[in-house]
Amino acid sequence: MKSLIVYSSQTENTKKLANVIYENLEGEKDILSVDEAQSLEEYDRLFIGFWFQAGKPDPKTLEFLEKADKGFKIFLFATHGAAKGSDHVKNAVNYARNLLKNAYITGVFTCQGEVNPKVLAKVKQKPEPPVWIGDADDAVGHPNENDCLALKKIITQL
Repeated sequence: MKSLIVYSSQTENTKKLANVIYENLEGEKDILSVDEAQSLEEYDRLFIGFWFQAGKPDPKTLEFLEKADKGFKIFLFATHGAAKGSDHVKNAVNYARNLLKNAYITGVFTCQGEVNPKVLAKVKQKPEPPVWIGDADDAVGHPNENDCLALKKIITQL
């Protein structure tokens, strides 16, 4: 079984998780950014990582998810400024799941990821800040060692 780890990362948070998967996943594997991932023909299993934009996966990942909906075994992973387990996170992950009607979702992992300070400043200026803004301070320093260990535990059990 050959696996492809694909990630979209704006601040290196999701890339960090992609590297944890790559380092701990058994078997033949490749790791590529979403911009580099073109052909999926040689893979049996996909690990797709993304960040959230406007309550759903980022635009590049949305495009890739459409391409990946072809019967693959897929593990989703994501970083976000919102609190883990919040409705914001659940809704964004469900959005991604619903795009994968022909895939078999083997698992999902999410954790907070530190939000770029410039993005935070811009978002705080909006007349109606997003629902996750109150959680952003708790995201500083994430993904941290505990986040990476939790992901490692999941990956080594696959």
